[in-house]
Amino acid sequence: MSRPAPRTLHVSATRRITPNMLRITLAGAGPEHFPADQESAYIKLIFPQADNPRGLMRTYTVRQQRADEFDVDFVLHEDGGPASTWASQARPGDPVLVGGPGPKKLVDFSADWFLLVGDMTALPALSVNIERLPPDARGHALIEVIDKADIQALRHPSGLAIHWLVNPHPGEDSRLLAEHVRQLEWLPGRVSIWAACEFSAMRELRRHFKEERQVGRNDLYISSYWKHGSSEDQHKQIKRQDAEREG
Repeated sequence: MSRPAPRTLHVSATRRITPNMLRITLAGAGPEHFPADQESAYIKLIFPQADNPRGLMRTYTVRQQRADEFDVDFVLHEDGGPASTWASQARPGDPVLVGGPGPKKLVDFSADWFLLVGDMTALPALSVNIERLPPDARGHALIEVIDKADIQALRHPSGLAIHWLVNPHPGEDSRLLAEHVRQLEWLPGRVSIWAACEFSAMRELRRHFKEERQVGRNDLYISSYWKHGSSEDQHKQIKRQDAEREG
């Protein structure tokens, strides 16, 4: 099946969720333009560039969706990358070209318990997973944020413990998330793991889950959303090479 052509949507609202996260609402996304039920799916935002006729493409997540609009959450980086800069300057009525959506990545809701791990880039998709867990779900969610004020109120089952990790310098210590995961109680039964974060941190977590915990492939979704010190295009290449080595 061929992918749908990118469509032009428009900014309808902007709202600062926390000091380092900005929510952009994109409108014109009715069923004739964008499929329903795409929360947690990834999309491609395409920004025009004078020296690149294809534009600059960046990957984001559908956080919340309504009949004719959806929300996209942006982490506001200190270095002011192209997507972060666009988001911080966006105003109602501004157009943006949107490709996708791509597949949703959700936990296996039939598992005995759940472990969700991510940094702020993964928080939109991770939040959707948490909100869709069954009411009797048990487990842990470990979420890294830049500042204590970035902690969000998430609707979650009472049996899921949410642990917030404040790290003002994300990406600089690849072992931080894995070290905190090791401190969590490993519950009995079959686990479903969802984890996404910086590339080097992802590799540390993957090693822990596969080698130390012997988690099977079918019970583990793990991905890197960015790499410290690299552009998205560089990260894509590194990620592809890593996937080929892993098999």
